[in-house]
Order: sequence, then C-alpha cells, then structure tokens
Amino acid sequence: MLKLNEIKPVPGCRKNSKRVGRGQGSGTGTTAGKGNNGYKARKGAPTKSYFEGGQTPLTRRLPKRGFYNPFKKEFQIVNVGNLEKLDNEGEINIETLHDLGLIHEIDRPVKVLGDGEITKPITIKAHSFSKTAREKIEKAKGKAEVIGRA
Repeated sequence: MLKLNEIKPVPGCRKNSKRVGRGQGSGTGTTAGKGNNGYKARKGAPTKSYFEGGQTPLTRRLPKRGFYNPFKKEFQIVNVGNLEKLDNEGEINIETLHDLGLIHEIDRPVKVLGDGEITKPITIKAHSFSKTAREKIEKAKGKAEVIGRA
C-alpha cells in the first residue's frame, strides 16, 4: 500500500538550482560565476551564433553564388487534363478554379499548361496559356482568354 509519507521523486528528476550572487560563503559570490569582468560578464551580452572571436566569419569567407529576382512572377499551374475532369462546361474563371480546389490563391496569377487531353468545349479565362494548352483548348472548340497581364 502506498503511503503519502513514503512518496519520493524519481531519481534525476529534481535538481537544486545554483543560487548565484548570494555572498562570499555561497561559493558563487562576487562575480557570480561569470569570471572577472569582460564582455560576457556584462548584463544582456549575447554573442551571435556566427561570431568566431574576431576571425572572419564563415559566412563572409565563402563565395557568394546565385541571384534572387524580386520581380519574378510565381504562377499557379493548372493542366488541361484537370479541366477535362470538371463537371461544368462553358466558362471557367479564376474564382471557379479556386472553388474547385485547383488553385489555392485568387491573388496569384494562373497559367494553364498542356499536360493531358481535353474534349469538352470550354471557355477558360486565365493570366497565361502555354502554346500546347491553347492549341488543345481550341482543337476541342473552346476558347482561351487572357485576363490582365501577369
């Protein structure tokens, strides 16, 4: 039977915290375990993870590669084969594609690519079309309309 006066914590789960800066007799008085002055003894003195003690950091020693284009257009891709699977014939626009879950964001431009086949005559409005996608849509007696320049 378990008694309240016999309950002990699991070995290793409790650790006495060292109280620093509580006088000479505590063993961690005066400098409170921070050594004799210097940068790291000061209040709120963090070192950056890439600091190497004054040596030129690795991030500056390595050569830089590549280029980031801040004006790149990020298109959302819809394939012609996916349009074939849709129930609605007639006009398909950005909102329709978003409601059906083919694209995730209405604000980003949409490009239709020619992967797959299409047999339904649909009118699709998107920001851009690949050459093969336009050909396949027009071959199925549909229309590919470009909306706004992306």
